[in-house]
Amino acid sequence: MARYIDIHPDNPQERLLQQVVDLLRDDALIAYPTDSGYALGSRVGNREGRDRILRIRGLDERHHFTLVCKDFSQLGQLVHVDNAAFRAVRAATPGPYTFILPATPEVPKRLLHPKKRTVGVRIPDHTVVQALLDLLGEPLLSSTLILPGETEPRTMGWEIKEELDHVVDMVLEAGETPAEPTTVVDLSDGSSVVLRVGAGDPSRFE
Repeated sequence: MARYIDIHPDNPQERLLQQVVDLLRDDALIAYPTDSGYALGSRVGNREGRDRILRIRGLDERHHFTLVCKDFSQLGQLVHVDNAAFRAVRAATPGPYTFILPATPEVPKRLLHPKKRTVGVRIPDHTVVQALLDLLGEPLLSSTLILPGETEPRTMGWEIKEELDHVVDMVLEAGETPAEPTTVVDLSDGSSVVLRVGAGDPSRFE
């Protein structure tokens, strides 16, 4: 059964966040709220975490995983950002955007798109996630919690606990969560292509 941890959305308790961090460091897979619905998350170094996410979401190897970062400096260690991409990402973060960019050698090959060698990155505007990333000290391997046959991310922690009780290790609850996924923008080839319109305003990239 999955652990269920209820954290204050504005003043997250460090002792509870530490419990989440300890689980992640023990290679747990968690469901956690973001500024664009719930997501599945694990440590980047958790080899099984990637495969579990693919199974839960019913995705194949071509899925673009996202590395959820605390800030721009952490993001810059994971992807190559030219001047145009730098300006675009800097202006839109933190916020509900995912950017597809060429990965640096810091990112394990098993997390990259098999042909493009790209990966998604994002900096969420969410108090609990920011506090969690700060305590963890590394990015989270992540994917929006959209189940097979559905088009919107899950938004209620207790519903996720009921439905995914035996396939995730922990559900983090932190109040109301928006129902829109991130807007996904591909910046990998020098231009900007909006791949998915979501919570973030896509007009700045069109």
